[in-house]
Amino acid sequence: MPLPQRLGRINRRVTNPILWPILARLPRSGFGRVVHVGRRSGRVYRTPMLGFVHGDRIVFALTYGPRTQWVQNVLAAGACDFETHRTMHHLVEPRLIHDPERRRVPEPVRVVLGWLQAYDVLEMRLGATRGGRQAGC
Repeated sequence: MPLPQRLGRINRRVTNPILWPILARLPRSGFGRVVHVGRRSGRVYRTPMLGFVHGDRIVFALTYGPRTQWVQNVLAAGACDFETHRTMHHLVEPRLIHDPERRRVPEPVRVVLGWLQAYDVLEMRLGATRGGRQAGC
């Protein structure tokens, strides 16, 4: 079973604000933020994530499951941005994939996702890459 939503709320309010300034400075780590627009609010959100390059796509392991608000926002919009160390990647064509073998993520991550029983990923095609800190979908 994916991580409980309560843990997600704690991470969003406590852990993420503390860790993001550190993770944002790690070059080529895969850490970044998914920049997406709320379906109802129209507000821009930034969700810290670890993205794995898989060919011309980026894959996000859904450790909290596919029903999280950020995933639903990205699916509804059909696109988002992924902000990494000094780069903004535009991502398109979101696909929710149930992957029990976890083939789309690196081997060490497969083990952890197996322990969590997190078998869903969100896969998106890389669009344009822009330098700097532009935001929005």
